[in-house]
Amino acid sequence: MNLVGRHRRRTLQPPVAEKVIMPEYRRNYVAGGTFFFTVVTVERRPILCTEKARNCLHQAFAEEQRQRRFDIVGIVLMPDHLHTIWTLPANDANFSVRWGRIKERFTRSFLAVGGEEGQPTNSRQRHRERAVWQRRFWEHTCRDEDDLKRCLDYLHWNPVKHGLVSCVRDYPWSSFHRFVRLGEYDLDWGGENPCPGYDKPEWE
Repeated sequence: MNLVGRHRRRTLQPPVAEKVIMPEYRRNYVAGGTFFFTVVTVERRPILCTEKARNCLHQAFAEEQRQRRFDIVGIVLMPDHLHTIWTLPANDANFSVRWGRIKERFTRSFLAVGGEEGQPTNSRQRHRERAVWQRRFWEHTCRDEDDLKRCLDYLHWNPVKHGLVSCVRDYPWSSFHRFVRLGEYDLDWGGENPCPGYDKPEWE
């Protein structure tokens, strides 16, 4: 089943995490590739599932998609991080610019509606950076359909992994129910870890 092909024209649904990467990390820029991302809030602050944050994040994603097209294959919004899978246009590999602008838009609008930031470090103060997101993000290039399926399973099972719900279907802020409607998951899917051994610590 070609999951990318079936979902490449999907935009962000209303229910919508950055890991500090070691300096030697090199990103894998593949034009037209499909990528799994994790972005995280500063100090793991649990702000992302609030109504303010959800609205601001949805607007930030939607505006970036209007300006620089990319397709959201799957997404899960957790209190202190998010996982998402994107497919970029065939001639484009610049996901870093997209993430930078999404973070900037979110930060600006979130603080404008009364959202609170974390404690700024000296470095952030010198660079005039707000303490909302960790500076970097974690990225994994999906190698093939099997790899994409594992990434989607990991993403959708994440709320159970973190103890937020006991059943995947009970978590509102993910693309799981869209996949159920498309017939790619049963509603009761996820009773046990769907990808044991694929639970890489750097993703969290």
